[in-house]
Amino acid sequence: MMNAVGLYQYLPIENEQSLVDLQIDRPNPTGNDLLVNVRAISVNPVDTKVRAPKNDIESIPRILGWDASGEVIAIGPDVESYAVGDQVFYAGDITRPGSNSEYQLVDERIVGRMPAQLNYAEAAALPLTSITAWEALFERLGISPHDGDAGKSILIIGGAGGVGSIAIQLAKQLAKLHVIATASRLESVAWVKKLGADQVVNHRNALDKELGIIASPQVDYIFCLNNTGQHWSAMANAIAPQGRICSIVETPEPVDLDLLKSKSATFVWEFMFTRSMYQTPDMIEQQRLLTSIAKLIDEGQLVTTVNEVIRPINAENLRKAHASIEQGNTIGKVILADWK
Repeated sequence: MMNAVGLYQYLPIENEQSLVDLQIDRPNPTGNDLLVNVRAISVNPVDTKVRAPKNDIESIPRILGWDASGEVIAIGPDVESYAVGDQVFYAGDITRPGSNSEYQLVDERIVGRMPAQLNYAEAAALPLTSITAWEALFERLGISPHDGDAGKSILIIGGAGGVGSIAIQLAKQLAKLHVIATASRLESVAWVKKLGADQVVNHRNALDKELGIIASPQVDYIFCLNNTGQHWSAMANAIAPQGRICSIVETPEPVDLDLLKSKSATFVWEFMFTRSMYQTPDMIEQQRLLTSIAKLIDEGQLVTTVNEVIRPINAENLRKAHASIEQGNTIGKVILADWK
């Protein structure tokens, strides 16, 4: 048996039954799976979206959580890259039970070795956001990670959040772009500047007008991490001819792609679970990506984005973290560490 936090009903986070403490069977690894003793977890907006109130009832408890660090304690017969005792970090697979459990099965192809310079809590802040930011910048937007596009401009909408916090660093440190981040509060402005943003604009105002005020009316790339529909017209105005826009935020209403036609501009989605969800032939790219992130952390080029650590991992503390995420003003990452 093992400790876990899960749900049977999809309820408002204020309800004590929205996330509950559980004792469930410990799984056994097969195939390419690692069995990881989870030491720390991160909470992301995807957790709150999956948990959002609806009428479904689960007969078997659903375990959320898609960010973890821990130690490999057993491996499946087909595992090639890891051994018992390895310290790892990963975001996991949204189609499988999540990381809000004491032990978790995860495919080795989407797992990286933890940065040697970080503890479990610091490492757990990184996987989902790093994969999302890396794929968005270097695969979806086609930016060179080796400064081949140095000097070009990028607008990162929602710069102080988890993904924005790592995207700013990757865009600045690796790609050598001119980084414009959005933030609306004094503490979030200070946060994005500390991470490397060259300029800051306020996403509570029309962003095309905000860019005009700082003499950057058009940008080569836009990475949208907040309210795609609300910012769509401003993004269409602000993107340079032949520029590229990437978003991770779904739109409840259709957006007008025709606004991009005269500029031959590109719009593309990023969803970091695509590779694991569809078992794509290049799934192992996420292992390689996380290996690169760990190396950059250990070399001092990137820093962890953890901003709060809550102990221990239990339902009460997870409900607090979900509530914080739902308020929409989190800076950096919220981490839970250590089981009772």
